[in-house]
Amino acid sequence: MVTLNTLFQSHNTKHLQRLIISPVETSIFDLLKCGPGPSSSHTIGPMKAGYDFLCLCREMVNTFEKKPSHFIVRLFGSLSATGKGHGTCSAVLAGLLGHSPEKCPAGLLKDITQNPDQHYTQMLGDIPITLSLHNIIYDNVVHNFPYNNTLLISLMDEAGEVLFEREYYSVGGGFIQWKGWKAPEQGKPVHPYQTMQDLQNRLNQTGLTIHELLLDNECAITGTSRVEILRYLDELIESMIMGIKRGLGKEGTLPGTLNVQRKAATLYEKAKTLTMDQERFLCSLNAYAMATAEENADGGVIVTTPTCGASGVLPALLYAMRYDMHIGDRAVREGFLAAVAIGFLAKHNAAIAGAEVGCQGEVGVASAMAAAMLTHARGFNAVQTANAAEIALEHHLGLTCDPVGGYVQIPCIERNAVGAVKAYNAYLLAISENPKSHRVSLDSAIEAMGETGREMNAKFKETSLGGLAVSMVNC
Repeated sequence: MVTLNTLFQSHNTKHLQRLIISPVETSIFDLLKCGPGPSSSHTIGPMKAGYDFLCLCREMVNTFEKKPSHFIVRLFGSLSATGKGHGTCSAVLAGLLGHSPEKCPAGLLKDITQNPDQHYTQMLGDIPITLSLHNIIYDNVVHNFPYNNTLLISLMDEAGEVLFEREYYSVGGGFIQWKGWKAPEQGKPVHPYQTMQDLQNRLNQTGLTIHELLLDNECAITGTSRVEILRYLDELIESMIMGIKRGLGKEGTLPGTLNVQRKAATLYEKAKTLTMDQERFLCSLNAYAMATAEENADGGVIVTTPTCGASGVLPALLYAMRYDMHIGDRAVREGFLAAVAIGFLAKHNAAIAGAEVGCQGEVGVASAMAAAMLTHARGFNAVQTANAAEIALEHHLGLTCDPVGGYVQIPCIERNAVGAVKAYNAYLLAISENPKSHRVSLDSAIEAMGETGREMNAKFKETSLGGLAVSMVNC
């Protein structure tokens, strides 16, 4: 008998088998993307899938023998289990309406969700196609597709026959693939590495810093100039800063049935009244992380660092670096690139999706990225930067993904705040110790995360079938 847990373990095994021995070749701007919350795998990925399918149908419209009539979307796995709380239906519908995540108008997903009976029209050439939330089906949680988060999108004729369909996989961090997908052709990194040890060896061989090596690789992989890369990075940084400022300026109740109140603004005001410097700093850091996490939960535009669900951690440290620690913009940018290197390694050698490895791959990796960012920005060497990332990740190992009601609110918002504080503490531990006495490598921690994710029961991996998602409801 195929159980939910054996199925998810099978998905994870297949995922890791696909991780062949090859260097990191991900672009910075594939890992870091602007888009609407609350979930990179459940919101941004499905929106990208819907948009991609629309573009394909427009290209093929003259080849169909029968007249297209409407779309049908079937959601499987975790998308089916927690899609309602993550706004998956609204996201894929927005994609089919012609919106890509990076250009999605603010408030669009909320408008779609609040008007469930609204019917929309999309044009394929001169043929009107009808769309509504009623055309999106929550299908089997247990299935035989190769990835947990699977969508099947179909274009139907008036008789209900399939004219064209594609099987999509939302593989975490806003990345999508599909049946028959092949990695796009691109350049190769000039400084290839697969592990942190590889990266350290490259740094020793070349004399480069982490941020310089990443810039060299990004230029080679994408063909983009350094000037353009730095401009894009600055835009992402400003998006994160503005997300915190928006979140700090809002109060009220977040969407959904949990009646979760925004707390970031209250925390921020409370921080101003505290007399001890360390208390004021930590309370502010909590407020910054929760500001972004609350914006994410409200469907606001955030940056995947590395995911939507963990999007409050790194921006909180970045905001504190600029406004509380008064670290210069250049150092902040360089630290940001070091954080990206950590995200690359986690994605390449394990996973960053809650549905694959639990929240250790989301908030855990985000905390590691943030710790590395601060350590590198303060001028410490690559060994100390890696150690800071390792400490932060090590102490998130085993962290489950158990969103109550499927909403990215409990425990996700406070978990972002705790992850930011852990990142700061990991930085302090790493710079205070003798680097030669550090016993656990970042590669070991990432390997442990992957193994823990494979062995973790499926009910703790974004299905809302275990943990707080059950105990809180039962109390």
